[in-house]
This record gives sequence, C-alpha cells and structure tokens, in this order.
Amino acid sequence: MKKQLIYICLLFFFLVRHTAVYANEPDSVYIFAYSSGKNDHHNGLHFAWSLDKKKWNNIGAEVSFLRSDYGRWGSEKKMIDPFLFLSPTGTWHCVWSLNKEDGAFAHSASRDLIQWESQSYPLVFAGGNCLSPVIDYNKTTGIYQVVWKTDRNVQGYYAVETKDFKIFSANKKVMVTQNSKVEVRLVDGIYTGTVHKVAWQTLENLLKKQQLDTYKGKLNSERMADDGYRFATLPALNGKLKLDEHIAERKISDLLIGAFFEDINYAADGGLYAELIQNRGFEYSAMDRKEWNSMTAWSTTNSETILSIDTLSPIHKNNRHYVSMHAKNGGGIVNEGFDGISIQKGEHYKFSIYARTKSGQFGQLIIRLVDVKGNTIGETKTKKISKKWEQYKLEMIGNATVSDARLVIAYSTDGVIDMDMVSLFPKNTFRNRDNGLRADLATTIADMKPRFVRFPGGCVAHGDGIDNIYHWKNTIGPVEQRKPQRNLWGYHQSFGLGYFEYFQFCEDLGAEPVPVVAAGVPCQNSGHHGHELGGQQCGIPMEDMGDYIQDILDLIEYANGDSKTFWGKKRAEAGHVAPFNLKYIGIGNEDLITDIFKERFTMIYQAVKEKYPDVKVIGTAGPFYEGSDYVEGWDLATKLEVPLIDEHYYNPPGWFIHNQDFYDRYDRNKAKVYLGEYAAHLPDRASTIETALAEALHLCNVERNADVVMMTSYAPLLAKEGNTQWSPDLIYFDNTTVKPTVGYYIQQAFGQHAGDTYLFSDLQLSNHDETVRKRVGKSIVRDAKSGDIIVKLVNLLPVEIDLELDLSTIGVVNQQVNATVISGKPTDQTARPVAVTLQLDRCKLSPYSFTVFRIPAQK
Repeated sequence: MKKQLIYICLLFFFLVRHTAVYANEPDSVYIFAYSSGKNDHHNGLHFAWSLDKKKWNNIGAEVSFLRSDYGRWGSEKKMIDPFLFLSPTGTWHCVWSLNKEDGAFAHSASRDLIQWESQSYPLVFAGGNCLSPVIDYNKTTGIYQVVWKTDRNVQGYYAVETKDFKIFSANKKVMVTQNSKVEVRLVDGIYTGTVHKVAWQTLENLLKKQQLDTYKGKLNSERMADDGYRFATLPALNGKLKLDEHIAERKISDLLIGAFFEDINYAADGGLYAELIQNRGFEYSAMDRKEWNSMTAWSTTNSETILSIDTLSPIHKNNRHYVSMHAKNGGGIVNEGFDGISIQKGEHYKFSIYARTKSGQFGQLIIRLVDVKGNTIGETKTKKISKKWEQYKLEMIGNATVSDARLVIAYSTDGVIDMDMVSLFPKNTFRNRDNGLRADLATTIADMKPRFVRFPGGCVAHGDGIDNIYHWKNTIGPVEQRKPQRNLWGYHQSFGLGYFEYFQFCEDLGAEPVPVVAAGVPCQNSGHHGHELGGQQCGIPMEDMGDYIQDILDLIEYANGDSKTFWGKKRAEAGHVAPFNLKYIGIGNEDLITDIFKERFTMIYQAVKEKYPDVKVIGTAGPFYEGSDYVEGWDLATKLEVPLIDEHYYNPPGWFIHNQDFYDRYDRNKAKVYLGEYAAHLPDRASTIETALAEALHLCNVERNADVVMMTSYAPLLAKEGNTQWSPDLIYFDNTTVKPTVGYYIQQAFGQHAGDTYLFSDLQLSNHDETVRKRVGKSIVRDAKSGDIIVKLVNLLPVEIDLELDLSTIGVVNQQVNATVISGKPTDQTARPVAVTLQLDRCKLSPYSFTVFRIPAQK
C-alpha cells in the first residue's frame, strides 16, 4: 500500500508539472528551415524557431534533421539550398540542389519533420544543372511545380510539374519574378531558407528529438580513455553468475559466425588470390586509376628493347590487350609484382605465359626471378616459341628468400614476340588448388571456423553505376577468357578469383556459400546520375530486367544444377561435377530503398522464389541501424515475407555498450537478421582492445538473441598494408606476413567456440550501478555435438572481477578449467590470446579482458 501511495504521488507531481510547463505556451510558433553550408554542405537540414520572426533560436548547433544521401561518400552527399514546403494534406516536402553538375534535384517527404521518407533524385534536366529548387502549388489543379535555376550549357529558370513527386512532366522554361526564400539572422550569421508557422507541439517534438539525439550521442561517444575519471573510486568487484532455470533455453543458428569477403583494400589481386604478377593480362587502364595504363607494373631490361601494346588477334575478345616486345641483345620485360614478388627458398613456383613469335627466328623465353641487385634466384626457359598463340607452362624453384623480387622474361634471340597472361603462382596454394589462394591468408580465415562466406563484396557487388555492376558470368571459365573490370574501390579486378574459386573456397572451409548480387540498381555511393551515365540511383532499364533476372537464375543453376544442365555443365567443365549446394543468396547491399529499388528487388525475389523455393533470399535494410532506408527495407521484407534481411552498421564502442538490448526489441515473427557488416569504430579507425571488447560484448548479446540473428560477419575482412581504402579491418597483411588484429581473435574465439543452445543466466555484481553493470558481458552456450558448456565473459572495466560461477542446475560442480584470455590496455593493438587455468568458484576476470572456456560434458 505504501508503494502504491508513492506511485500516486509521483504521478500527480508529473501531471501538475506537465500542465504548468505547457499552460502559458503559445498555440503556434515560427520555424526557419535552412542549411548553413558548413562542412562543404554536408551537414544537412537545420531548424531555428521564433515567436515573433525577429529573435531566432537555433535548435542545436549544426544539428541535422535530414541529410543528403546522393553520390559518393566525402565528395558528394551534399544538401545545397534546401526548400521546405507544407502541402495541403499536411505532408512536408523538401527539395534541394545536389551539386553544380547534375541535372537533378533531391526530394524527400515527412509528416513530422523528424521521420523522412526515402530520398529520390529525379533526372529532370539532362545536360544542365538544377540550382536552388523551390516548390509551388496550384490549389485548383492539385499540381506541384518545382522550379530551379540553371547556369550550365543554358541560362535561366526551368520547371517540371508533378502530383506525387514520382512522375514528372517534361521541363519547360519559365519566368521567375520573386524569391520565395527569406534571410534570417541567427546567432552565428545570416542564412537563407523558408519560414513556416507551425503548432507549438511541432517545435516541441523537434526540440525533444534534438535533446534525445544529443543524449544518445553523449552515451555513444563514451571512451575507455575516460575510465580513469569515470571509475576513479571503483574497487575490484565480486560477482556471481548463476544459470536462470526459469527461462527456457534458446536455439542458436549453426551459421551464426561467418566471414564476409569483399575485394577492397587489395583483398583479391595482390592478396588472397595467389597470383604474383600484377597486370598479367596488360588490361590495366586509366578507367581503373587515372595514372594507370596497359604497361603499369611492367618495364624493360634495357633501352634497346621496345614494348608496345596491341589488340590485333588477341587470345580472347575479353582479354584484348597484349604486349609486343621487340627484343635486342638479350633484352626483356620486367614485372614488379604487387609491391614486389615474395619468393621463399626451396619453394616451387608455377610459371605460365601465352606467346607467339612475329619474326623468322624461333627463340626461347628465358624466365628469371631476380632480387633488387639483379642476382638470379630462380630460372627456367620455354621451348621454342611458335607463330600461333600457345600457352607455355613451367616450374622453377626459388634459391633464396626475397620479399621484393622481380620477374624477368628475356628472348633468346633478336626479334618480335607477343606475350599475354603472364602468370606466376606458388605451387603451395590453399588446399593445393590450381589458380588457387594464398595459403597463409586462407588458413587464417579458415582458423576462424566460419560457417558461411559472403562474397564477392558489398559495394563491389552492385558497382559504381550500372556499367560497373558485378556480373558473375564474367568471372568463370578459363582465366584468359574472363572479362576484367574496374574496381569500385579504385583499382583493377582481373577476376582470376571468380565465382568458381569462391564456391571452391567455401567448400574447402566447410562453409555455406552466400553470394550477393545487385538488386538491379548500382551502389548508393555511385558518382553519377541517370541511365546515360549509369549512376545513382537509376536502375537497370525495365526492358533489360528480364535478362538480368535470368543471369541470377543461371547463377543458382551453376551452383546447384546437375552436369546435364547448361550452367551445371560449365561448373563440371571447371572441375567440379557435383553441385555446390547453394542455400542462400543475397539480393542487394545496403541500398537506398527507393521505388526504383523496390520494383526491381521484388521482381528478382519473386522469380527466385518461384523457380528455386528452397534457396533463401537475403534482403537488405540499408547502411545504418536506423533511418528511412532501414525502415523501408524492413517494411518491404515484411510485405514480401523475405526470410532474411541484411543489416549493416559501424558504430563507436559506446554504442555497443548502451544498446545491448538492440535485438531483444525485435519482433520474433518477422524476417531473421543477417548482421552482414559491423565493427566498432574509433575516430582514428584503429583496431584495439577497446574496439575488440565492444565487439565481443555485442556478440554475447547476439548469442542471446540467436532466435532473431541467424548470421553475423565482421567487415571488412582483409587489407593489404599500403593499399588500404577502409579501416579498421580484421586481418592486415603484406607480401610475406599475415597480421591478425585483436578483433580477429575475438571472431576466432566465437567461431571456434560456437554453441547451438543459449542458456540464460543471471549476473549479480557487488556494485549495482548501471554504468558498471553495462560493462560486464556474458554468454553461456551448449555445444550439442560435444556436450561441452562454453562460457564467454567480457570485462570492459578497469578493475578486476572476482566471479563465482554456479552451474549446479545442470550438474556442473566446482572444477578447474583451461581458458583463453585476451586482455590489455584499451589502446593495445597487439594483444593476443593467452592460455590460463581458472577455478569455477573464483574466476578472476582481468581488467579490460575477454575470457572463454569450455567445461567438458559430464560423464
């Protein structure tokens, strides 16, 4: 009774206070919508408010209520001269200029100025630009008119008409006599925008949104660097971890921990793909990188040797370029490899080349490996070269260990010889596969025990514009017949590592293959607009979608069809008669969930579902854990009953600490989650104990919610030092060394110690403060195959925790166990797993540590 009285008093106090606060506020207020132009127009739409249109108050400092999502990260994503308009139906429409080049404006709509619909970028003025767009409305016809200024190719004002901001009329030139924008003086300057009279509650909602985001931002930005102050008086803790027998055990997906391979950071050519020769097919071009050409990575041994690039009668139409060498006095051609060629003493190397002679002499090719001083460390030679294209295969042995060798190809006589597809592979590839993978890198991935591998990438899969979409058919068959392509991340894809090799790698790992294909639209990071340029966000023309969908169906046949089918036969001809047993396919990758995307995704999804009902489609929910694309992606998946949806987010460590209930809130009856890309990011993008422990904490919470989260994969996986476009990554490497990060060992621990049943538990600490409690994570799972109980414990605190583990309800008594611990200072980037021995009744968790151990099944 006493407790009820307290609740009544508190409720009465709240109601009185609530009434007092709002009793003397006006019914309406003015808001000013504008963009400051700061940060090169990247900060989006801002609001200020006023009671009299004279004294204005900013809603936060540069707080963004809507940001542009058009174009490349960094150079684009700009909101210039936004114009806000309230329709008669109560919907707010915002249009803005994207840049000074494209003949498109941006549009988004909202009912409350907080939740915005997916953006669209109608191409309304090809060949010109759209500056300072504004909206007008004809009450009689119910038609909107969008007017803009142009100064590219033509001058003046133009307009289009629309009823729904989806279908637009042809543009027409118009006369503009007045400016509907106003200037307002704010505390930091004078800005141009639009003024609107709104209900006070509208302003109140904006203020609450800003305050809530500020509070969340403060939580998410919490760093271990501040723990000395935050936990200055915190003593070592005691705790008790006990199984909760009142909550039923929860099944865990056997695919929970996987790997995501994307050809970023030179992960394929020069990385996992074991080829040692760079630009082996002479197909590099300025399209890959502006300073590149067909001779990139090649040079001559002397000034008398003349090289030229030819395209007359190539080996194959997909491999058009080859080098024609006019050799004199034993001259030849040199390849520098990918930052040098790594040679190991005593190792065997497979060399191959296509060649033909153009002169009367029929000489031999002399192949040498040389160090930086010109010393020969390996040598072999071909038979005499014929007049027709012929492949020559040889082996040689390295007689020294060199990290930066060069390959030299000399002609034994003076004359002209054509050469193409120059190749050098270590014989010792992963599983000794021909055209195989670098053994140490592949083994490091295998040691994670991934249950699946997603490939060939994220943004790489749907490409930089329509013409750059990744087409799997270009990557299979004999390597000289594969069609190379510019890499969205700024280099070249030879496709020597293609779909056959991806499927083979998955099989070698014992992992499910999860290919990802474009959903008929290019990457949201594409740099140009419209069908003419193939960029964001148009889409494959509808008249071509039938062929594109057939390509995806053909992919499934290639993977699963028997050897009598057309594409199954091609797989068999490549050396794999049995099907690869594909069960999952991703359609799209963190796309803008626009009408263009929805239409094409739906077509692809329904076609796959109809022909291959046993293959599960994975949809997409955009690049963030919130926002319009996330909402629209989930709505579409729910509507179509898509079985799995791919979520991506890269957040600071504080986010993982303060969002441990993220998946507890999910509807258990909707699509399952594939957490396809995630990582903890610091401002300097380092991979440290701090980020690794945040990720470990998240995975503990994911295991608890494995009835929702079916699959996870950290991203990106690989990065070659000196050629990195994105950080942090899980595994760094150079030509000779593999350098796993702290985060890698967390992924490895969860992969090697996966369970199939989650056991709920209760943790009681000697300190009940929420700030302390949130920094201790735990997960207890059972491995049905071995019967082992697996315990994972995370301590994100600067103090030791003396923990008693009580598993008596399942018959486990106090005993000694072998454990693995990863610990160190928060900034430590070199921490590695250490084996220790623990006693269950006194598990001492080191400060800033992750601990995992197995309790053998009870006999």
